[in-house]
Amino acid sequence: MASKKPEKRIITTEDILLKLCHSVTSVLTEATHHEINYSSMAQRISKTCLRPDIGCFVLFDGAFSGLVVINFTAEAAMEVYSNYLLNMGISEDELAKVYTSDEVGNVMGELMNQILGDFTKKVSQELQSSITQSQPKMLTLNRQVRISVDTDLVKPQSRRVSFYTEKNNIFYMELSMDYTEFIKLRDFDSPEEIDPDSLIESVNNGSVEAERQQHIADTKKDDELSNEEQDDLLAALGL
Repeated sequence: MASKKPEKRIITTEDILLKLCHSVTSVLTEATHHEINYSSMAQRISKTCLRPDIGCFVLFDGAFSGLVVINFTAEAAMEVYSNYLLNMGISEDELAKVYTSDEVGNVMGELMNQILGDFTKKVSQELQSSITQSQPKMLTLNRQVRISVDTDLVKPQSRRVSFYTEKNNIFYMELSMDYTEFIKLRDFDSPEEIDPDSLIESVNNGSVEAERQQHIADTKKDDELSNEEQDDLLAALGL
């Protein structure tokens, strides 16, 4: 009997876009401890642009080439920035007050770097491919400025997705990449992702449980010794 061929699964631009959306929401939600969500609809666009108030872009290359742009409104940038630093234990008095501050740009660039790092890891694990990224570039823009970002893509595919913070402030992510498809030739298991925090908690819980079990064993042993001593005393008294 012939073995069953694996079901062919074609990964397209939309699938890769979805992985990137998951990276944005998971990284920002974890970093800020506030929920970030994205729209159920994506726009097909002709080109990517840096838009006010803060625009950030990263180039990537490798198995496929492309560009990621995230455009924050001032309100969205300040909400993400503030929640991130407050979650790190920084007092509110130490936070920057305006989105044009260098500190806000630096923090948003750091978060962008984390997002792309998570995305490249997903590509490696789930597509068995490798891409590398450039350092994020941040620009603070006024309302009249739009900057088109050109790339050397042969058949570019560009998409835009809207994201929402807990306070309903909006920011946009744009992805432009070469037209490409990944076709699964055979089934494979993606490596299970290990959460360091969960691992540490598991180890700590294991240590606590071991100590509890040892305490129970010691208590039982003490009770047994105590019973033996009582029996010896009763025997000595002829009872």
